[in-house]
Amino acid sequence: MERLVRDDPAAVGAERIAAVAVAGGHIALAGGSTPRSAYDAAAAMDVDWSRCTLWFSDERCVPPDDERSNYAMARAALLDRLPGRAPQVRRIPGELGPHAAAEAYERLLGDEVPRFDLMLLGLGPDAHCASLFPHHPALEELRRRALGVEQPGMEPLVPRVTLTLPAINAARQVLFLVAGADKAGAVARAFAGSPDPAAPASLVAPVDGSLTVLLDAAAAAQLPAEAPR
Repeated sequence: MERLVRDDPAAVGAERIAAVAVAGGHIALAGGSTPRSAYDAAAAMDVDWSRCTLWFSDERCVPPDDERSNYAMARAALLDRLPGRAPQVRRIPGELGPHAAAEAYERLLGDEVPRFDLMLLGLGPDAHCASLFPHHPALEELRRRALGVEQPGMEPLVPRVTLTLPAINAARQVLFLVAGADKAGAVARAFAGSPDPAAPASLVAPVDGSLTVLLDAAAAAQLPAEAPR
């Protein structure tokens, strides 16, 4: 694991997103405020997105124009700002409901992408990532790449669809983007201890890829002094 503390982790994240986009890779986008800032920064770059494909690490089971939708957020921050050089977009059809949407998304993944080139993840204050919540049965899934989550662990309390740990850990690059003092405790639980189902992000360990945690100083404040920073 590489831990990087930067003044503006979203800006660094945008550079990594852009590099994979130019190379024509498969990128899984995340929800959350810091990832959104990265999308804002990436949209302002002079980058040809037309060769890459964008996916999503999780989604709420709401229509695609709902303000709670991760797709709607990515569309406003990034997709609608890329006229003429837009990527392919593979959204999770959350409006179908958690299980039907997960099955549809898993079929699409199987047809198009054996592994992601870049997996973006945020971090919740409970140390969840994607829609993998503490002690949830989805953490035990070993085969499927996408699952429906009927009861999420935090607001908004609507069903979700999430990529599973096998799908996340198969990625070539996993990049966490985390900022803010309100995430400091979760960062310490997730990235300075042993794997623990109480902190789902601690279970992210790419099998044959890299793991980078991009933090600002406030989010890194509770990391042990000996932890790489």
